[in-house]
Amino acid sequence: MNRLLLASMAGVALMILSVPLVQNSRLAAQTVAAQAADDETTRINAWFEARFEEQLAFSPITQTFLGRKSDAIDDMSVEAQDKQLAWQRATVAEMKKTFDYARLSPEAQTSYDIWAYQLAQAEAAVPFRDNAYIFDQMTAIHGFFPQLLIAFHSVEDAADMDAYIKRISESGRALRQLIEVSRHNAVEGVRPPKFSYGFVIDESTKIITGAPFDESGTDSAVWADAKAKIDALQKAGKIDEARASAMRGAVRTALTGPFKAAYAELIAWEKEDMAKAPEQTSGVSALPNGAAFYNERLANQTTTDLTADEIHRIGLSEVARLRAEMLAVKDEVGFKGDLQAFFAELRDNKDNRLFYYPDTDEGRQAYIKDATAAIEKIKKVLPEFFGILPKADLVVKRVEPFREQPGAAQHYFPGTPDGSRPGVYYAHLSDMTAMPKRELEVIAYHEGLPGHHMQISIAQELTGIPTFRTQAGFTAYSEGWGLYSEWLATQMPGTYQDPYSRFGRLGSEIWRAIRLVLDTGLHSKGWTQEQAVQYFMDNCAITEAQARSEVRRYMVLPAQATSYKIGMLKIQELRRRAEGALGAAFDIRAFHDTVLGGGALPLTILEQRVDRWIAAVQQPRPGR
Repeated sequence: MNRLLLASMAGVALMILSVPLVQNSRLAAQTVAAQAADDETTRINAWFEARFEEQLAFSPITQTFLGRKSDAIDDMSVEAQDKQLAWQRATVAEMKKTFDYARLSPEAQTSYDIWAYQLAQAEAAVPFRDNAYIFDQMTAIHGFFPQLLIAFHSVEDAADMDAYIKRISESGRALRQLIEVSRHNAVEGVRPPKFSYGFVIDESTKIITGAPFDESGTDSAVWADAKAKIDALQKAGKIDEARASAMRGAVRTALTGPFKAAYAELIAWEKEDMAKAPEQTSGVSALPNGAAFYNERLANQTTTDLTADEIHRIGLSEVARLRAEMLAVKDEVGFKGDLQAFFAELRDNKDNRLFYYPDTDEGRQAYIKDATAAIEKIKKVLPEFFGILPKADLVVKRVEPFREQPGAAQHYFPGTPDGSRPGVYYAHLSDMTAMPKRELEVIAYHEGLPGHHMQISIAQELTGIPTFRTQAGFTAYSEGWGLYSEWLATQMPGTYQDPYSRFGRLGSEIWRAIRLVLDTGLHSKGWTQEQAVQYFMDNCAITEAQARSEVRRYMVLPAQATSYKIGMLKIQELRRRAEGALGAAFDIRAFHDTVLGGGALPLTILEQRVDRWIAAVQQPRPGR
């Protein structure tokens, strides 16, 4: 065999040999990189867990929501806010110094980004602390303290009841701290609209009405709850009569002492300050530094850089689109008048059982039964749309009497991560003429499944991410998901069978589109309350009272109402992007798992997450 042939054969052999050598070296490098990412990710995840425990120490209330025991209430002072902000700054500085971002896994990079993002949001809000409305009809912090005791403070033994009693007094301390902040903001020229004072005074008065506060003969809500919990302990043999009697005495002392004193002080302060509130209500742009404050609120609530003008234009466009769809349903049911007349037909016929439940206890129970049935229907088809499913149960309940408001928005409270307390969809049922049947399904899907209960329960139950992410909250994401869920339900079998229910869904979506127009109109374009109420009634089948209640909500919660529609539009945009990029490879279950599987995210970070998933699906598998 000649040397040329030998050389040729050797070259071929070398080429053949070099292929696995190159592949092996690449695999080795990838293995080393993966190991480095695993090590750095393990380190930072352990760091996040330690920091979360430190953060949790600031909030005994959050501890209760997580199913942990506590006998305290959060420190509500400005000094406490400063202390927590200083802690946040220190942790972000430590994170940036300690961990190499490039060596983290993509999921750990997301955690890093969120931790830093939360500080950036807190820093952006600092210049506007004095712009906050402390007491109003929406945040209703004054009503939350009794609710915490009644609905969320679990009493399983005598120690839990002792903690309950201590928390009664602690609630008084926290409420007084909030009054001090409210006084300070008033000195700075920041007062909520005049209409909100009456709500706060009325609700606070209800809380301290009845035994043991007076001789009316009826028990107040907290006193009734405390006695029931003490009786249950005694019946279970966990305390004797002497201990039960002592506990009742301690509850009475705490309620008639610091608790009642704080609420009496709040009522007196609200009455005093109401006289100084401007007669003409206006948006926050009228406050000191108000325009900048509203821009900060928009960025905070939407987690985008959209301007007020851009959001206003989006709202106008969406209202026009949805009106056209509503006209189509009107024609489908054979109504001959125009859309305004159809609104009146649906809104004003309160005695028509096609449109409304009877305003009786039977009607209220029927609503709860039908809402529960709608949720149960969705449960059966969830596996067709989601890979990750919530473990926590969901129940539908009527709002407690001391905080129930006719026609107020329904809402959701999450259960505990361990499932020991289910999630609750709360409905305001004091006035059934404010609860049209056409809206029952869409609200159940938004608040329950596949909406808030789905998203929040999955977030709380996630195990592959740091705990702080399971508890993170970004309104545009969570409310965007809730509104997206209303639309997603149209693609599920057995939903919105009645054209009036379909109209109810469109009414719900246009409601959120109207919010984009009105929130920006009120706070950046000088719209009046009356102008906003009229726009609402021109485009939605609601009463003037409901429209006014909504507009007043926007006035005390600047920018919050913009988050729903902006969040929904972003999730829909990301789904269209994924469907277009992946074609036949698009899997709706995988898309939803991608959106929900990382917990609540700012929309900018959600977009990055979905883009990474699309790229991963598109990437050729090894050997192909």
